Amino acid sequence: MRIENSFIPIRGVGETTERRLWEAGITHWEEFDGSVVGPTTADRIHEFVDLATDHLSRGNARFFDDSFPSGERWRLYENFRDDALCFDIETTGLDADRNDVTTVSFYRDGAVDTLIRGDDLTAGALREQFADAPLIVTFNGARFDVPFLEESFDVEITAPHLDLMYPCRRLDLTGGLKPIEQEIDIDRDRPDLSGKDAVRLWREYERGDEAALETLVSYNREDTENLARLADHVTARLHEAVCPSNATF
Repeated sequence: MRIENSFIPIRGVGETTERRLWEAGITHWEEFDGSVVGPTTADRIHEFVDLATDHLSRGNARFFDDSFPSGERWRLYENFRDDALCFDIETTGLDADRNDVTTVSFYRDGAVDTLIRGDDLTAGALREQFADAPLIVTFNGARFDVPFLEESFDVEITAPHLDLMYPCRRLDLTGGLKPIEQEIDIDRDRPDLSGKDAVRLWREYERGDEAALETLVSYNREDTENLARLADHVTARLHEAVCPSNATF
């Protein structure tokens, strides 16, 4: 599903009307000819398409993040997949007031970077990573990763955000990231490690065990890389779920 296949951001077009358009063979903005809907809605569609085409040509994900219903923002992923920034943090606990961020890994277009506490994990480095991201991708990041970083480093993360926990729930994929990965056959090199192990590994590193840091970074990086695989899986399944069988996209 691409943004250009979507009519649901337009006032007066809900799921039912959008599906009617698709079933009539109107599956792309360019194919809309004014049919299927009334004249007022048709005018709104034409106006939106003109405006949205300009924003899309400029890569302005923010416009579409504001336009789409919150439950449909997964549709932004396909357009911004190559530049989407998947990220995941490890911490010494769950309270940003009392605990520390130990590592943050970022995955974008096949490349992964990790920032480490006491080395290069700084507010400036975080701002640099997020500066040009049109879309960030996390799992439970809206409630945990983003506010934890903002409070710990006094940074503001404002990029459009695809938190995969919510589209996963639409597909009855519940629980944490690792059980969901197992359910959809996403493999891990170290499936035995957990968030508790991440805390233990950091403490062992603080006591001088460099190998523990290597394991922690590997674990954090795998979390981040798997977010892209999960996003691919979830958005493909949601596309199949919402689209009529007779529609060609």
